[in-house]
Amino acid sequence: MSVININQKFKLFSEHWVPKKIGELNGQQILLAKIKGEFIWHAHEHEDELFMIIKGSLILEFRDKTVELNEGEIYIIPKGVEHKPIAKEEVHVLLFEPLEIKHTGNVMSDVTVTTFENI
Repeated sequence: MSVININQKFKLFSEHWVPKKIGELNGQQILLAKIKGEFIWHAHEHEDELFMIIKGSLILEFRDKTVELNEGEIYIIPKGVEHKPIAKEEVHVLLFEPLEIKHTGNVMSDVTVTTFENI
């Protein structure tokens, strides 16, 4: 294992909503994603989902509330909770999730990624 520089890893890709894997530990994966615009409503029935904002500001819409996350903040979405991420400007986010998770949760769509690229 070697040191992982998150800022350098973000320079390796430009796609939005396509998470990239930078590591694994204890059955979990560490993903980086650049996001901009609105994602789809979805839930992860069996997995919690952790968002850590590295750069920018992210809005998480829930059916009963809205949460805004800023740089350096973390939010954990409990399993089964429907949500929709929104980024008015490009946001860099670190995600910590189980290996078997689909980033669109219980919804299959044209934005679903089934295998995350290692960078």
